[in-house]
Amino acid sequence: MLALGLGRFVVLRNVTSFRRGWAVFLSGFFEPVFYLFSIGVGLGVLVKTVTMDSGTVVPYADFVAPAMLATSAMNGAITDVTFNVYFKLRHARLYDTMLATPASPRDIAAGEVTWALIRGGVYAAGFLLVALAMGFVHSWWALLAVPGALVIGAAFAGLGMWATTYMTSWQAFEFVFLVIQPLFLFSATFFPLSTYPAALRWVVHVSPLYHGVVLERSLFLGEMSWSLAGSVGYLVVLGGLGLWGAGRRIGSLLLT
Repeated sequence: MLALGLGRFVVLRNVTSFRRGWAVFLSGFFEPVFYLFSIGVGLGVLVKTVTMDSGTVVPYADFVAPAMLATSAMNGAITDVTFNVYFKLRHARLYDTMLATPASPRDIAAGEVTWALIRGGVYAAGFLLVALAMGFVHSWWALLAVPGALVIGAAFAGLGMWATTYMTSWQAFEFVFLVIQPLFLFSATFFPLSTYPAALRWVVHVSPLYHGVVLERSLFLGEMSWSLAGSVGYLVVLGGLGLWGAGRRIGSLLLT
């Protein structure tokens, strides 16, 4: 997925540091699972079915489950490239030490993004097993749900790390929540796009999570179309842009 180069040592360093912190590593997995039970299953008792934008009528829990998997991938990626990267960059000064080796700023960015993808991938795989056990998976295409989650994670990891390089205090993380929470609530996670006001639909289309939700929902339900290539391409471009920007920012902050 990424040409790691010396970035593989950044990944190994993260693996070592989390060796005894597995509980923290897995913590981001539970939030979307709880949402699935409380909203997808609990509210699903009241809201029996939902008509998707394609016209297909599905049980509400089946509609929400793939969106929660996309959210799980987002959470896993964004957690690592915000709080953890900020601490390493601004307080531990870990990247200064790394740049004293042959590693480049791009190696550091690639290593951190890859680690975020590993974390997001673990969350996604665990969530997929839960969804499968609960009967929310209806197609063999769902085997691609975890690779799809990695694409979602790449977009958020790249952009999240790039944004983190501009933060100068812990208070700045309020802006992270200010962005992530609306994305979670208004990316067609709980309601079809057709229920949004027409003026807001174009805003939803810009959301990376929306494209991730569309991708995962199609895989879970087996509703495949060529339009999904556009969603995948959009996420890949955002991830590549973020990786490029993060590498440049680390270089400008620490090498100049």
